[in-house]
Amino acid sequence: MATSREKLQRTVREKLKNYQVVVVSNREPYLHYLKEGKIAHLKPAGGAAHTLDSILQACGGTWVAYGSGNADRKVVDEQGKIGLPPEEPAYTLKRLWLNKEQADGYYYGFSNQALWPLCHFVYTRPIFRQADWNCYQQVNKMFAEAVLKEIGQRKAFVWIQDYHLALLARYIKEKRKDVICAQFWHIPWPNPEAFRVCPMKKEILQGLLANDMLGFHVRYYGENFISTVEREIEARIDKEKTSIICHGRETIIRAFPISVDFQKISKEVDSQPIKERAVRFKEEFSLSGDLKIIFGLDRIDYTKGIPERLRAVARLLEKYPQYKERFVFIQIGALSRVRISQYRDLNDEINDLVEEINWKYSTENWSPIIFVRKTLSFPETLAFYRLGDVCIVSSLHDGMNIVAKEYICAKNNLDGMLLLSRFTGAARELPEAVLINPYDIEDFADRIKQALEMPEKEKAQRMAKLRETVADNDIYKWADKFISELAKTLKALRRA
Repeated sequence: MATSREKLQRTVREKLKNYQVVVVSNREPYLHYLKEGKIAHLKPAGGAAHTLDSILQACGGTWVAYGSGNADRKVVDEQGKIGLPPEEPAYTLKRLWLNKEQADGYYYGFSNQALWPLCHFVYTRPIFRQADWNCYQQVNKMFAEAVLKEIGQRKAFVWIQDYHLALLARYIKEKRKDVICAQFWHIPWPNPEAFRVCPMKKEILQGLLANDMLGFHVRYYGENFISTVEREIEARIDKEKTSIICHGRETIIRAFPISVDFQKISKEVDSQPIKERAVRFKEEFSLSGDLKIIFGLDRIDYTKGIPERLRAVARLLEKYPQYKERFVFIQIGALSRVRISQYRDLNDEINDLVEEINWKYSTENWSPIIFVRKTLSFPETLAFYRLGDVCIVSSLHDGMNIVAKEYICAKNNLDGMLLLSRFTGAARELPEAVLINPYDIEDFADRIKQALEMPEKEKAQRMAKLRETVADNDIYKWADKFISELAKTLKALRRA
């Protein structure tokens, strides 16, 4: 019986046989950096880039992304290209270079101070600056030029990723109407009332509607998008097909919950190198055998609910003092977007909370919270998954959340439990997790207690069901569904 990976490869051969496949994203799947005078590479742990890397390794093609590593230029050829993965190249990465002004305006500015807070309902006010918008347009045009140069006059399927490139399909179609463009929006789409505050709303909507298909994690986000289009621009909604016709072009709207490489993670987490890393972590953090290990793994971002998580741990100790010295909570997270004031303020808040909670509840030989400020490699991430008795994902709003699914893949022995925010896309697929409202600190603390006290039989039954769900809908099936749906609805691909 064919695996989901093999089925995807067959779909690509059959549906895209005459098309060059190009994936485009802001973030690159590998970055190169200088370490002790030598060039090393890092594969970012988790996130969309990590999951898409599995797809490109299976199917081949070209990936166009912003080169952000300090040694990225040193390893590419004269066209800015390199074969990846480094050990056994299966696809080509084409790196795009941005200067500081472009990176500031496009990435730190419009993408992450305007679109990111606009799309996440966490009460952070978006900031719209004309200079940032100018840079955002400029960089989207640069990506379009890079893609068009890459494909030449060949037929091409361009798969655009996320909110950084909302205008890309439009710029490509202005030069090549025959290029098939599809985009996956990896974050939530807000309701029309929230989106209407954006001064550039019409341009963004028209940019996205240049795609032949637009995918979201869950149907609710797609419905929000359709409602937004209805209110803001002239377009016709085909409710039977769930599509939008704008300026004579039809865009199919679909939901595709993203996933992870279940088989790869499940296999690798039981490898000897990962077991050895887990042992080293236990030694490094003085984790004795009888301590329960609770952990969170996130970028330091205001959407992830990290302060709420820390307050819930503190409330657990206040309500149930018998839990002193029975667990340790490890929060792993690297600083991100530190040039934005909200992120610097969040880091200060987390530091203050960790210091306050540890001061209040620590004993001579134990502190309840360990804050690990670093970016983990993927093997290190798997080692933490292996160790963790309880994984907490307490996002205030999240398109999906890959960490939740990766943790499930890593629990081959059915010996862990996932606490999962109801405000993640993943919660719709994973009801057997212990679901939480991160704003309700009292209940949050009780749910941590529930996870710690859960009978082994119930825990194993829940985890078995969670694993079945993720295994049945892995990253290859996600990509297969996306491409198959596109081919089913698009005449050009049906004729290929």
